[in-house]
Amino acid sequence: MIRRLFLPCLIGLALIAGAGFGARTASAADLLVFAAASLKNALDDADDAYKQQTGNTVTASYAASGPLAKQLENGAPADLFISADLDWMDYAQGKGLIQPDTRINLLGNRLVLVAPKSSSLAVGEIKPGLPLASLLGNGRLAIGDPQSVPAGKYGQAALEKLGLWTQVMDHTARADSVRAALVLVGRGEAPLGIVYETDAAAEPGVKIVGVFPEDSHPPIIYPIAVTASSKKPEAAAFITWLRSPAAAPAFKKQGFQVLP
Repeated sequence: MIRRLFLPCLIGLALIAGAGFGARTASAADLLVFAAASLKNALDDADDAYKQQTGNTVTASYAASGPLAKQLENGAPADLFISADLDWMDYAQGKGLIQPDTRINLLGNRLVLVAPKSSSLAVGEIKPGLPLASLLGNGRLAIGDPQSVPAGKYGQAALEKLGLWTQVMDHTARADSVRAALVLVGRGEAPLGIVYETDAAAEPGVKIVGVFPEDSHPPIIYPIAVTASSKKPEAAAFITWLRSPAAAPAFKKQGFQVLP
């Protein structure tokens, strides 16, 4: 079976060289992918299919895009980087951490408002004037930290565009990844949260109660590239495979938009 790592994405996480990986690091023959946390279910399925079709093993390490880019900058070993937004891939490229000629836009996603499964709330399309603070009651809005988590950055941008940010900015629970924000809602620890549509589909404990207009935030795009430190020709071949019809079902199943 493919080994998978789901790393805690704390800002300032130390280099992935010692106890952080322990005995579960990828072997020299494996491909190691640093991938945005929201990709976990879909990329795990894609990695399984890749293993079955090619016999090659992929190890995926998941966290928020910002900490992953910082880990690459600090010398952490990886063969590929998949960000949940263009900005962190631009950051990696600007620091010389990726091979620019291998970079492509792989997937798209949508931003939604979720509540615990038991909630009776139904918002529909989120519009200016929504009494979001009142809907929170005494609770907090679960959101990825906008400083490092793309979903949080998109969420803040959308709320600002809709004129809703100021009423909730002091009532947020800022998580270190979009999946951590999702967990807060799924466990009932937060009455509402902002996540990707694909995350909501992966968590049975939540339901979508509102959808953000696509023009309320920058397009949600997941770019992928081979890292500058990778010497494995299989890395570029894996990108080609991820763009093929063989990989598409794994992403579409989770609700991702497969980009041309």
